[in-house]
Amino acid sequence: MSATPTVYDVAERSGASIATVSRVYRNPDSVRAATRERVLAAARELGYVPSGNARGLASRSTGVLGLCFPDYADPDTADIEDDDAAMLYSDQIIRGMERAARRHGYALLIAASLEGGPESLVAKVAGRVDGFAVLARTVPTEELEVISRRQPVVLLASPRADPSLDHLDHVEVANEDGQYELTRHLLDDHGLRRLAYVGVDDTSPDVEARFRGFRRACTEAGVDTGAKPALRMPMMTQAEGARAADLLCEASGERPQAFVFANDQMAVGALQALERRGVRVPDEVVVTGFDGIPLSRIVRPSLTTVRQPMVRLGEAAAELLIRRLREEGSAEPVSLVLPVSLARRASCGCADAGSGTFGAV
Repeated sequence: MSATPTVYDVAERSGASIATVSRVYRNPDSVRAATRERVLAAARELGYVPSGNARGLASRSTGVLGLCFPDYADPDTADIEDDDAAMLYSDQIIRGMERAARRHGYALLIAASLEGGPESLVAKVAGRVDGFAVLARTVPTEELEVISRRQPVVLLASPRADPSLDHLDHVEVANEDGQYELTRHLLDDHGLRRLAYVGVDDTSPDVEARFRGFRRACTEAGVDTGAKPALRMPMMTQAEGARAADLLCEASGERPQAFVFANDQMAVGALQALERRGVRVPDEVVVTGFDGIPLSRIVRPSLTTVRQPMVRLGEAAAELLIRRLREEGSAEPVSLVLPVSLARRASCGCADAGSGTFGAV
């Protein structure tokens, strides 16, 4: 046996064929559990680690999936001791994609950066992976066009707004339906009429879809909210949510009865700002968010929000990529819309409770 154990050594020690050993690392679900465990036990005894470089040369594959994502880290969560509570939208998607990739024998390479724009990393990532998922609108269309000719690409978290990308698979959630149901809850169940929607300067398709759901519910209830959000903030962070709450409290005229935020991070910042001001939530003003990040459960009052399946979003992206990598020939693009659910909690005056899901896969 050589000083550095090889796949041949693992095959001999485990009594399995070289092809079976290879499948254990490339596609573990295709190998019977008992055989898989025997191969892995032999590998552990020998200290064997599969060579990604050698595998790539042999099969022209890397065994790696890529995820291109802007860094949505919120500096306001840095001092939260509970790591799970501090996990934000992007963290949950990464967790889901990594989990699904590992199940199928793939590793995950993450490129997350705002400095210089995430598009500057795309070529580097594409050259090191078999396929990659990318948050919609973070990479120029022309770059995605070129890359998608040689490897599968999945667009994450937005509808297909660009016809030139219709050939790509994409996964989104039922943003409009979720915001519609939350707004109806405020209008019908709580009898509120003065609602202020807080969005973002960026023309995010997700946020715009949520605003459409907000307007649709208000229009059906005969409530005029205007054609634009009450406020558009530069970023969707806790600090900007706090600033939005201050602006809405200080504006002339009657204060809104509800601050409806486009995401949970801003809503959490608003709760903190309102507490500093001595404004009681929900007695004096209702606050709602969107996403269902773990932090939304532990703030006080707990946040009424629309829960989107963030982990499942990442899992679905990985599964679509792996399906494409294992298919032969072309196939119709897949468009998945994952359902969301309403979490009725204390910030709107409800005891913590759930409701049905909205939207369909």
